[in-house]
Amino acid sequence: MTNLKQVILVRTDIKMSKGKVAAQVAHGAVNCALSANKKLLKNWQSTGMKKITLKVESLEEMKKYQQLADENDLVNSLITDAGHTEIAPGTQTVLCIGPGPEIQIDKITGDLKIY
Repeated sequence: MTNLKQVILVRTDIKMSKGKVAAQVAHGAVNCALSANKKLLKNWQSTGMKKITLKVESLEEMKKYQQLADENDLVNSLITDAGHTEIAPGTQTVLCIGPGPEIQIDKITGDLKIY
């Protein structure tokens, strides 16, 4: 079986509290899981649902990774905040990629630093 994982890219150019980051990461992880192929999701669940958070420095950088995920047919979700708490409505905060084959995701995001 292929090793599977999920990565969540967090923007560092916007100021979010730890709790806000946690909520945005959760939104991304859940959204991607719900969008994933059911067989892939079951396999990912059975192997511990590996996930990692990574840093991106800007919206432009995050969108570059979204385009690469799309080009590689990887499930992904760009989270847009409603603006009820800390940041302006419509701010795109995190990008989740996967679950998907770890080797494929690492080819795209392997140069990013852990958040």
